[in-house]
Amino acid sequence: MVLGSTGSIGRQALEVIEANPDRFCVVGLAAGGNHLELLAEQVRRFQPTLVGVPTDNSDAADRPVLDELDPQGTVRITGPNANEELAAMEDADVVLNAITGAAGLLATLAALKAGKTLALANKESLVIGGALVTQAASPGQLVAVDSEHSAIAQALRSGRANEVRKVILTASGGPFRGMTRAQLADVTPEQAMHHPTWNMGRVITINSATLVNKGLELLEASLLYGVALEDIEVVVHPQSVVHSGVEFNDGATILQASPPDMKLPIGLALAWPERLADVARPCDWSVGATWTFEPLDEQAFPAVNLARRAGQSGGTAPAVFNAANEVAVDAFCAGEIGFVGITDVIASVLEEHLSGNSGAELTVESVMEADVWARHAARLSISRLQ
Repeated sequence: MVLGSTGSIGRQALEVIEANPDRFCVVGLAAGGNHLELLAEQVRRFQPTLVGVPTDNSDAADRPVLDELDPQGTVRITGPNANEELAAMEDADVVLNAITGAAGLLATLAALKAGKTLALANKESLVIGGALVTQAASPGQLVAVDSEHSAIAQALRSGRANEVRKVILTASGGPFRGMTRAQLADVTPEQAMHHPTWNMGRVITINSATLVNKGLELLEASLLYGVALEDIEVVVHPQSVVHSGVEFNDGATILQASPPDMKLPIGLALAWPERLADVARPCDWSVGATWTFEPLDEQAFPAVNLARRAGQSGGTAPAVFNAANEVAVDAFCAGEIGFVGITDVIASVLEEHLSGNSGAELTVESVMEADVWARHAARLSISRLQ
């Protein structure tokens, strides 16, 4: 089952699946209404028994494409609960959640409740759901798709949990590595979309430029592997060949390295704990190469520290961090605020949340309420910056 099949991760996952027909078959696909033509093409190609469209596309212009999503033997599910319904269907053994943003939370919980192995590319659902997600998951049921968290999982095989001293979380530094906060004030959405290593969707690419994505990954790593936030160190590695690692208490550091290619962690997540053959090319040791590492400039890129603060505060604070960012990214892309305004909005909304009534019990309802509140607060913060 692939949720978010028309996005970057979803498309690459289908390529991995197609290359391994003896291991996988697609029983379900789901995607938002903005890419119905691509979804229809995927349905023709993979012939799933289930198709989900989590929006109500009633426009007459969409009707011919929607009709293509109902070939013989295929059941189409539409509406806002389509992702959750597909995630819980008994047809699938593995559910890949590649939905973008907070919208993926309910699908994550539905897949875990149904006992599916969850290959999680939707980091936001784990970040905002926190203990709701980790407590719903049985041992081995939740497998990370992010290259960094896949690298950590692989490195953790080298020792016992009580031997781990810290986790090393690598970051490319994005397109603006080395720039000062003053220099960042003038960057444009077009410049922010040019990531030096990865080809990703709009939100993730902007998040990588601000390093909000690394803040989310910091929270995700802590939740996935039970490592304290203060024991996770973010290190800038521009070449994006070392994807993260683990430092053990004897002084050894185990790092996972491979040329940047998301098919490797996707394939590992789908087949976990086994490895598929020839998913991606390995490092070429016959050619000289230099890998560099440098500390994160926390003055120019405060997003990681903001995420750390949200995680240490707990409760719904991570949901507030995520929601404020999603609104701020939209505002930046629309030209309403500058690049540094994204983290300024996050900081403002997070501070307001933490200084107010932030002690609500963590439930799906409280997470959703915090999400709605943070989006409203973010829009007010944006209006003050204009």
